[in-house]
Amino acid sequence: MSASTTDTTETTGPERPRLGGDFSRLWWSAAVSSLGDGATIAAAPLLAARLTDDPRLIGAASVAFTAPFILFGIPAGLLVDRVDIRRMMVRVDFTRACLLALLAAGILGGWGGLPLLYVVMFLLGTGEVLCRNAAQVLVPFIAPQAGLATANARVMAAQEAGTGFVGPLVGALLFGVAMALPFATDAATFLCSAVLVSRIRRTKPVDAKPAADGVLSEMLAGAKWLYSHHLLRSLALISCLINMAGNAMLAVLVVHSERVLHLSPFGYGIMLACQAVGAVLASRFAPALAERLGREGALFATAVLIATSETVLATVPSAYAVGAALAIFACGTVTWNVVVVVLRQTLVPQHLLGRANSVYRLVAWGGLPIGAAVGGIVAAAVGTRAVFGAGAVAMAVVAVALLAGARRHWITRAEQRAETD
Repeated sequence: MSASTTDTTETTGPERPRLGGDFSRLWWSAAVSSLGDGATIAAAPLLAARLTDDPRLIGAASVAFTAPFILFGIPAGLLVDRVDIRRMMVRVDFTRACLLALLAAGILGGWGGLPLLYVVMFLLGTGEVLCRNAAQVLVPFIAPQAGLATANARVMAAQEAGTGFVGPLVGALLFGVAMALPFATDAATFLCSAVLVSRIRRTKPVDAKPAADGVLSEMLAGAKWLYSHHLLRSLALISCLINMAGNAMLAVLVVHSERVLHLSPFGYGIMLACQAVGAVLASRFAPALAERLGREGALFATAVLIATSETVLATVPSAYAVGAALAIFACGTVTWNVVVVVLRQTLVPQHLLGRANSVYRLVAWGGLPIGAAVGGIVAAAVGTRAVFGAGAVAMAVVAVALLAGARRHWITRAEQRAETD
């Protein structure tokens, strides 16, 4: 990409490019805020379970958090392409800190019920749409092109270690001490993240020039480009199915841990932490795996891993087996993201990156609220194991589709076409 030519390309070895101080600040921002997010991820369903025993209302907290991915995905992409990304991320992090402080105050004051939880989770999800999109657009401007896979893998490792390991443990422990503490902790981490992002020197150039055809035309430009690109369009749809299956599982996991596995809140936090084992391993080895198997083979392998994890969840009522399954699940999803994010960063034209990325996320993350809602309904009707079993079947179908694509070398052919354009 043209912006990468201005970045340093010094390396500490043939395969270890130096990513620079700006990337380090972005990485620390992701690591710190993800730790707090992990505390909230563990604490929010525990809080909902304290307020109600209806799996549908418990799962609604996840629906509230993920609904903005559908509602605001495309406008967020236009905003990312038109504003100073660094300044926007600082403001969003500060706003999220205030929201979490409000929720903590509500819990302490006795007026923090389900309605407040849903509102705060919805607004936190809105901030997540903006900042996740902005961070992925920012990486190619602060890291050398040769290091994109490594840079994305490191950011994902930080996010998964925080949200999947340290954060849930801290959140479960703090929730046992006082229900408000995990949310107050997350507020503090967002403040730290805002400071770190504000110190990033380089950023994506601001293009505030309005399109001649208006805002609507600008928003649709990313959608039209993505729709015309067979590979990324297909990967977006497959990502939607993966997210539906995965979030249906996560939305009812707290119910499964209490009713089937008979775990305490801390035990639930430990079980969530098992995801980080697979995530960190995947972030370390995913670039090498993609190099060895080819990106087509790596994506097929991720679908097999996720299908295996869902099968174990559906058939083995053991906390140890569920912990192992969650590690396998995280290993698969992180490997998928490492491969697909780099593809988007290299195949999408720079001036459309924010909008095309947001449309991709709209399709892919659109599966999150749908999965959470369906998971809660199915669990209430026939139990949590049925949710996991349906996810296993869906992922088996995805694996077959990816195997067919690998045999046609669809990624290699798409990259060759991009080089000739």
